[in-house]
Amino acid sequence: MLDILLTQAEPPIATPSVDYPAVLPVLIVFGAACVSVLVEAFAAKRSRFGIQVVLSLASIVAAGVSLVIYATGSAPAGGVTTFSGAISIDRPALFLWGTLLALAVGAVLLISDRVVEPGGALVAQASIRPGTVQDRAQTATVMQTEVFPLTLFALGGMMAFTAANDLLTMFIALEVLSLPLYLMCGLARRRRLLSQEAAVKYFLLGAFSSAFFLYGLALLYGYANSVKLGDIAAAAAGSDRSDTLLFAGLGLLVVGLLFKGSVGPFHTWTPDVYQGAPTPVTAFMAACTKVAAFGGILRVLSVAFSSTSWEWRGVLWGVAIISMVIGAVLGLTQTDVKRMVAYSSIAHAGFLLVGAIAMTRDGLSSTLFYLLAYGFTTLAAFGVISLVRDSSGEATHLSAWAGLAKRSPLLAGVFTFLLLALAGIPLTSGFVGKFVVFSAALSDGMAPLVVVALVFSAVAAFFYLRVIVLMYFSEPAADGPSVSVPGFGTGTAIFLGTAVTLVLGLAPAFALGWASSGGFAF
Repeated sequence: MLDILLTQAEPPIATPSVDYPAVLPVLIVFGAACVSVLVEAFAAKRSRFGIQVVLSLASIVAAGVSLVIYATGSAPAGGVTTFSGAISIDRPALFLWGTLLALAVGAVLLISDRVVEPGGALVAQASIRPGTVQDRAQTATVMQTEVFPLTLFALGGMMAFTAANDLLTMFIALEVLSLPLYLMCGLARRRRLLSQEAAVKYFLLGAFSSAFFLYGLALLYGYANSVKLGDIAAAAAGSDRSDTLLFAGLGLLVVGLLFKGSVGPFHTWTPDVYQGAPTPVTAFMAACTKVAAFGGILRVLSVAFSSTSWEWRGVLWGVAIISMVIGAVLGLTQTDVKRMVAYSSIAHAGFLLVGAIAMTRDGLSSTLFYLLAYGFTTLAAFGVISLVRDSSGEATHLSAWAGLAKRSPLLAGVFTFLLLALAGIPLTSGFVGKFVVFSAALSDGMAPLVVVALVFSAVAAFFYLRVIVLMYFSEPAADGPSVSVPGFGTGTAIFLGTAVTLVLGLAPAFALGWASSGGFAF
C-alpha cells in the first residue's frame, strides 16, 4: 500500500537554478542591509554611526567590484535569466546597476554628513511630534543611524526592479524600494511637520500607484496566463483573445510605473515630497528612483509590448508632452529651490519618455545615458542646496539666493554649471543626453514630438537662468543666509556629481558605448 502511495505522489518541485556570479551585486546589497539591521539591534549606540557608514559604503563598493568583474568577464553577450526566469541580467540591467551603485555612493555620503547640519540631517523616529520634550532630545543628540539599512534595502529593491523579468517580481521589488523611502521622507531633523506631511503624501499616493500596478498585473495575467514579460509578448503577438484585457492591463501597469518616475500627470507627489523630505533623502530619491523607474519602463515596453507599440505609442506621446508642459510651465512659478528642481525633474521625465518610446536600439542606449547624466547632476545640485543655510536650517526660498556669488563665488559657480547642465547647454552631460535622445526619436519618425521637446527645453531653461541671474546680478541681503563649509561627505558628493557632469559632457563615448552594448534578455 505504501509503495502505491509513493508511486502516485507528485514529483518533487525542482529547485530553481541560480547564477550566483550574475546576481552577486544584489545579494551583497541585501545581505549588507540585513547585517545593518543587526548592527542597529546589537551594536553600542556610540559606535553605530561609524559601523553603518563603513558597512554601507563598503557593501556598495563591493557590489560595484563584483559587477565590473562579471561584466568584463563571464557575462554572456546576450544576457542570462536566473531564479526560474524571474531575474534577467543583461547589458541594460548591468548598466542600470552600475549607475545605481555609483549614485548610491554619493547619496550615502550626503546622508552621513554631520558637519553641515550638526548631528546630521535626520532623526530616528518620524512619529515624534515637533516641539515636544522627545523632539528636543532628538534634536540634541547625534545622528540616528536607522536610515542606513533603509537606504540599502531601497537600493537593493531598485536593482531588483530594473532586472525583474516578470511582473510579480517587479511588484515585490517596487514595494521593497518604496517602503523605506516612505519612512526616510519623514525623518528630517528640521521642519518636522513639513517632513511628516511629505511622508504621508508619498505613502498614500504610492499606495494608490501600487494598486494600479497590481490591478494591471492581474488583468495581464488573465490575458496571457503568465506574468513573465516574454509570455505576455508572445500572447500579444499571436493570441485570439480580447485585447481589452491587454490594453487595460497595460494602461494600469504603466500608471504605476509613471508615478514612480515622476511623469506628469502622475507627478502630484513630487514637489511636496522633494520639498519636505530631508535634502540628502531628496537627492537619493531624485537620482536613484528615476533610474529605477525608467529602467522598469524600458524593460516592460521593450520586452512585453513592443509588438503592440502602434496602439499605445500615441497615448505615451501625449503623456510625454503633458509632463514637459507641467514641468516647464509650473517650474516658472516656483519660489522654492527644491520645488523648482522637482518641477525640473517632471520636465526631464517627459524628455526621458521620448527616448523610452522610441523602441529602437538607439532609443534604449540614449535613455540609459540620459539617466546616468541626470542622476549625477541632480545629486550634486541637492548637495549644493544643502549648504545655503540660515538660522532655521536650509534657506531654500529664492530670495535667499540673491547675491550668492558675492558670498561664495565657488559655490555659485558650481551651481551655475549644474543648472546649465539641467538646461542642456553644450559641454555638459545634459546637452549630450538631450542630443542623443532627440536624435534617436528623430530616427524613429517622431519629429513632431522632438519639436515640442525642444520648445519646452527652451522654456525650462528660463527658470534655471533666473536663478543664475539672481545669484550674480542681485545684491545680497544684509541678514541673508550663510554658506556652510561642506563636510567630507557633502563635499565629495558635490565633487563627484560635478566631475561626472563635466566628463560626460566632454567625453561621453565610453558611457554611450557601454549603454549600447546590448539589449534586453527574456
